[in-house]
Amino acid sequence: MSLSTVPSEEAKAQAADWFARLNKRDVPHADMEAFRIWRKAPGHKEAYDEVDAFWRRSAALQDDPDIKAAISGALARTPGPAAAPKARRLAYGLAFAVVLLAAFGGGYALWAPRTYSTGVGEQRTITLADGSTVVLDTDSQVSVRLGRARRDLRLDQGQALFDVAHDAVRPFVVTAGPTSVTALGTRFDVRRDRGGAIITLVRGAVEVRDGAGGAPGHVWRLAPGQRIATRAPSGAPSRVDVDAATSWTSGRLIFRAVPLREAVAEFNRYERRKIEIADGAVGEALITGVFAVGDTDTFIGAVADLHDLAVVRDSKNGAIRLTRAGDGDASP
Repeated sequence: MSLSTVPSEEAKAQAADWFARLNKRDVPHADMEAFRIWRKAPGHKEAYDEVDAFWRRSAALQDDPDIKAAISGALARTPGPAAAPKARRLAYGLAFAVVLLAAFGGGYALWAPRTYSTGVGEQRTITLADGSTVVLDTDSQVSVRLGRARRDLRLDQGQALFDVAHDAVRPFVVTAGPTSVTALGTRFDVRRDRGGAIITLVRGAVEVRDGAGGAPGHVWRLAPGQRIATRAPSGAPSRVDVDAATSWTSGRLIFRAVPLREAVAEFNRYERRKIEIADGAVGEALITGVFAVGDTDTFIGAVADLHDLAVVRDSKNGAIRLTRAGDGDASP
C-alpha cells in the first residue's frame, strides 16, 4: 500500500514551475529526466497533480479579471512579440505559472474575497470559478470567496439568484445578515429584507439558518417552490409562484393579484425617480400584469387606467404620486 503525502508550499511552487516548463511544444530530454527524478520525492507527485487539476479547471477562469491581470503582468516581464514563437510559448507558460504560484504557493491568494455590485436599474451576471453563476439584481452587492473546503458568499444588499454547480465536498453558503443558506447543487434566490432575508428555492434543496441576535435561531429545509421570509410573523415556509418570484432575471416583473404598494416598492428598486402612493386604501388595490423592468411609465399608465387614479408628477425631483382621481392635479 502506498501512502499519499501532503505537498509542502515549496513543492507546490516547484510543481507550478515544472508545469510551465513541460507545457512547451519541445521539451528537452534532460528536462524530462530531471522532472522524473523530481517527481519521485515525497509530496512532489501530489503537488504536480494539484497543479494539473487546477489547469484543467482554468477554462472557467479565462475571463476573471484577477487571472488576466496576473498573466498580463507576467507577460510584460517576458519576451515581446518580436521574440521567437518558442520564446513566446515559454513566456505564456511562465505567465500562467505566476497564477499557479499565487494559487498554490501563496495560500490561494487569488481566492481572497471579491466584491461585485450593481447600480440602481442595473443587473449583472457573474460566472464563478467553480462554474456557479450569480445574477445580481438592481442596487445589489455580493462578496465571493471560494476556498478548498467551502464556497462562501455574502449578500451585503439587494437581491441575487444563485445557480450552484454541484460539489459534494464544498458546500455553497450564502449569508445575508444573520441568515445563512447552504446548498450543494441547486438554484435559489436570496433577497435582503428588514434585517433578515427572503429565500426562494427554484430547484434542488437548501437549508436556511437564521441566527438573529447571536442566538441559534431557526432552521428550515426548503423544497422547490417554497419561500421563507426570516422576519415574517408566521416563521414558516410558504408556497410561491417561482416564475413570478424570479421573473426579474429575464428583465420582467410579474404581478399576480399583488397589492399596489408591493408592486410600487418593487418598481422603485429599479428607478431613482420614485413612485409614491397617496393613501393606504390606494395601496391595497390589487395588480395583475407583466411589465418590463424599469418601464415605469407603462406601469403607471396601466395602474392609473385600471383603478381610476390620478398621476401627479413633481417637476423638481421627478417623483410620481398616485392619488384618487380628483384628489390632486394630474399631469397631462
